[in-house]
Amino acid sequence: MKKILDLNTWNRREHYAFFSALSEPFHGIIADVDCTKAYAYCKQEQQSFFLYYLHKTLKAINQTQAMRYRIEDQQVVIYDTIHVNATISRADQTFGFCPIYFKEDFAEFATAAYAAMQIIKESSGLCFNDECARNDVIHFSAMPWIKFSGITHARQLDGRDSVPKISVGKCAPQNGKMLMPVGTFVHHGLVDAYHVHQFLEKLQKELEA
Repeated sequence: MKKILDLNTWNRREHYAFFSALSEPFHGIIADVDCTKAYAYCKQEQQSFFLYYLHKTLKAINQTQAMRYRIEDQQVVIYDTIHVNATISRADQTFGFCPIYFKEDFAEFATAAYAAMQIIKESSGLCFNDECARNDVIHFSAMPWIKFSGITHARQLDGRDSVPKISVGKCAPQNGKMLMPVGTFVHHGLVDAYHVHQFLEKLQKELEA
């Protein structure tokens, strides 16, 4: 479900108008999150670390109002629930796009995610379809081989894209902690640095829960 915002009364109407007029309205922020407890828990419980932090990411996204805004037909809408279109790697070093639906319960989420991921792993090509093109998602990619400190994304600069892109890198030890870089790439007409801070703060709390 989604609701159309009244731009005439929205306190961000000028921000939205200004940044939406730019040829590149997206901005990116890279920050480390402490995944020490989450990493140890997954090792102990033999859980998928990838699915665990993906689920925590979706929980944090859904708890951050600005991350649920999207631009559709020159209107701003807010979705009740955000899901994910993730890139899933294959044994031949290619990847495919994989829609995964958010569920509050991790066990339910993981079961559905495993099934969706298996379809991609057994297929070929990008697997891009109408389901992948939904707006009520984040675009998510994991690069567990790289402890990155910067990232950009390939995009069509036609003014229609407003979906946040979240990327995570290699979780590595530093000063007695396990730190993981998180890249957040968002439309500035909808999401400011403060809102990215809110998302990262909620993600950190979820990883420590």
